[in-house]
Amino acid sequence: MTITTQPAFRFGLRLLRGPTGAVLIMAATFVLAALTFFAINGRESISLFQEMVMGAFGDGYSFSETLVKTAPILLTALAVALPARLGLISVGGEGQLYLGALFGTGAVLAAVDQPGWLLMPLMLIGAMAGGALWGVIPGLLKTRLGVNETISTLLLNYVGVLLVSFVVHGPWKNPNSLGWPATIEFPQGAILPQFFDTRVHMGLIFGVVAAIILHILVTRSRWGLGLQVSRSNPRVGATSGISYERNVLIVMAIGGLLAGLAGIAEASVIQNRLQDGLASGYGMTGFLVAWLAGQHFLRIIPLSVLMGGLLASADSLQLYAQLPKASADILQALLFIIVLAVASLWPNCPKA
Repeated sequence: MTITTQPAFRFGLRLLRGPTGAVLIMAATFVLAALTFFAINGRESISLFQEMVMGAFGDGYSFSETLVKTAPILLTALAVALPARLGLISVGGEGQLYLGALFGTGAVLAAVDQPGWLLMPLMLIGAMAGGALWGVIPGLLKTRLGVNETISTLLLNYVGVLLVSFVVHGPWKNPNSLGWPATIEFPQGAILPQFFDTRVHMGLIFGVVAAIILHILVTRSRWGLGLQVSRSNPRVGATSGISYERNVLIVMAIGGLLAGLAGIAEASVIQNRLQDGLASGYGMTGFLVAWLAGQHFLRIIPLSVLMGGLLASADSLQLYAQLPKASADILQALLFIIVLAVASLWPNCPKA
């Protein structure tokens, strides 16, 4: 090795030992795991993996469907990442998404005859209020009663799902739905804007803008500095006028608000009504993405796109390879296990 190549070699070695190397190892291991999974199912692994990639990013339609699934993942991931900046482990994105859809739909049904310029803001305000409420409740339980937020948010997920199930089977059920548990279709004034003749909707814009704003607030504002102080030493923060309890309620409310927007976007654009099975596990997928991103708001954006692609490819695998749609869930679980293993073993890998 010549003298001129030694600095480049050392730089490359340092790069591989750091987070970049960890990401490369994760990616390579995931590809091998996916190929092995396909082989176990008796399929030609390489062509099936290519089909998975093409099903997510192969053409304009495939990529648009990836972005459709990216929107709720991105918003629920932000709902996890913001409380995590205060040391809170919230797994309530699913319930907050459902409550946002519930409250937003309630606003639509209450004002169904109103013009779009009034109906749309009412729907969004209702969705944000519902999601924020489902975030504030575990915040209050933690600050007032000392209840662990992970347990309370997890349990509230089930309550949120069941509340939606109750209203679509009962008081809000469309009498003309032929027994299908769903509300009436949303009027045109309650449908979020969509782009380029696809199902890609305004929820994706909400998520990207929110990620950028949160990054700026947390890294470059006094409030963000206050979160760091509250997380590291609440007592020191209190002497400086920084209330840990107030910050808990704020981050949980904002997180819930964002997940609530994901819920009403799904109900408005994708389902065009409120019905059972609204979220498809987006809340837990968002939790995974937030963890993979190390709670970094800007990293969450591309990781949400990749995870959205993984979910979108499930339709392609089901259609062309006759694999069950649960294949995407299995691949997602494999990815999570790989990331956990590499993050714990690889030197200098950033931890969540």
